[in-house]
Amino acid sequence: MDSILETQRRQHEEVDRLEQAIVDQFMLNPKTHKERLLQEHTVAGYLDRISGRSKELELLYKDEDGSREKEMEAMSGSNEFGEFYERLKKIKEHHRKYPNDTVEPMELEFMDQKPNEAQVEALDEMFSGEESGGRYLDLHEVHEKYMNLKSLKRTNYLGYLSEFTLFGEIERKDKNANYQEYLNSLRSYLEGFLKRVKPLSNMGEIESEAQQEFDTKWAEGSLPGWPKIDQEDAPPTDLFCVACKKQYSKDTVYNAHLTSKKHIKAAAQLASGANGAANGGSESISEVQSKVLAEKAKPEQEMAFTEVLIKHLAEILKQQVSDTKENVERRQTLTGRERDLELEAEQVELEESDSEDEEKVYNPLKLPLGWDGKPIPYWLYKLHGLGVEYSCEICGNFVYKGRKAFDKHFQEWRHAHGMRCLGIPNTRQFHEIVGIEDALALWKKIKGSKPEGSKKDQIEEFEDSEGNVFNKKTYEDLKRQGLI
Repeated sequence: MDSILETQRRQHEEVDRLEQAIVDQFMLNPKTHKERLLQEHTVAGYLDRISGRSKELELLYKDEDGSREKEMEAMSGSNEFGEFYERLKKIKEHHRKYPNDTVEPMELEFMDQKPNEAQVEALDEMFSGEESGGRYLDLHEVHEKYMNLKSLKRTNYLGYLSEFTLFGEIERKDKNANYQEYLNSLRSYLEGFLKRVKPLSNMGEIESEAQQEFDTKWAEGSLPGWPKIDQEDAPPTDLFCVACKKQYSKDTVYNAHLTSKKHIKAAAQLASGANGAANGGSESISEVQSKVLAEKAKPEQEMAFTEVLIKHLAEILKQQVSDTKENVERRQTLTGRERDLELEAEQVELEESDSEDEEKVYNPLKLPLGWDGKPIPYWLYKLHGLGVEYSCEICGNFVYKGRKAFDKHFQEWRHAHGMRCLGIPNTRQFHEIVGIEDALALWKKIKGSKPEGSKKDQIEEFEDSEGNVFNKKTYEDLKRQGLI
């Protein structure tokens, strides 16, 4: 058994090496989302080990049983040489008894900072297929619980992703036990997802900030969906039963309660002094009523705090929430075959990212990478105008780099979805239109000057095999004559 001082020394060494390993991890500069997650989970594991070793060291330094002090006295007393040779003898006997006992130096564990297969597999098992390695949220199960709540607005999954933090729109009377269960499920999922996606985040600090905000707003009565109840709105004391500790809202119900067996028994116990010392002796009816109402308000306070905490978690995960909404919108526009092809492409991309070289590419100008994984030549970058950025308001202010990508995006799903949301057909007339107001104005002008009857034939255009464009009437006449 090692001495206490040696145990302390070894734990101090482990803490120092773990701190250096954290520095080495942050020097790796991960390239992909998966590599960043692996790095953060590795660092989080190192921090947990540092915390554990620090607690063990604290207990050793407290020396509650006095064993450390005795050991130091034995080493620094009058017989220090005898203690030294005694310990040396034990070490020699151990090595004589186990001559082939190998000792692995501590630094070997931290020499290779690259993640192994076990770490990669553990990371893959953390996320479901819908979460796509931590890029998107998977709130389908929570959405089903929300849909099962009564008196709440029904919405689809895409609408729920935009509205699940709007607790102020839910009336106070609808926030019951089932609603509390739904909130707990949503909170549990968001906390678990945050720990998996951002393992270095401090959950204690997040809860502390949420608690501080809740206490302030609850006292002010400014918490959305939880208005402060004034004293004037408090229930009257003449409808409060001290014996049963229950508040009633109507005279008829209160009077009927006074003749019930339960009330008579409770009143008898109160009169005999079973509960008199606690409630009937020194406390008034209003004080007892306030205590009962405060006890009933505790579940409401728990629900209100959970709502505030969920808002804080959603704010931290706002990038993942935004990406999830965009992914759901995009997948709704795809066919079944396109979804299958997309999954195959993602799988190929993951395999390529796992097998690619980890050499650092020197790219000070931040040029796009070519097919070989290296930056494209600067002259090619300038030729295609990739340094020029084009923003499209219809696409949600998405930025396209280069004229070619900008021209191409007018026929892609993002722009088509934006035009469909505006109620405008994505035709040639709206090419180069990137502003919402411009598109609406042009669409209004087109509808106002829309030809009727025979003039409709002038709108349709036909193209022959040589690329010549004709209107419908001219094209049919030429085709009928055999000239096309």
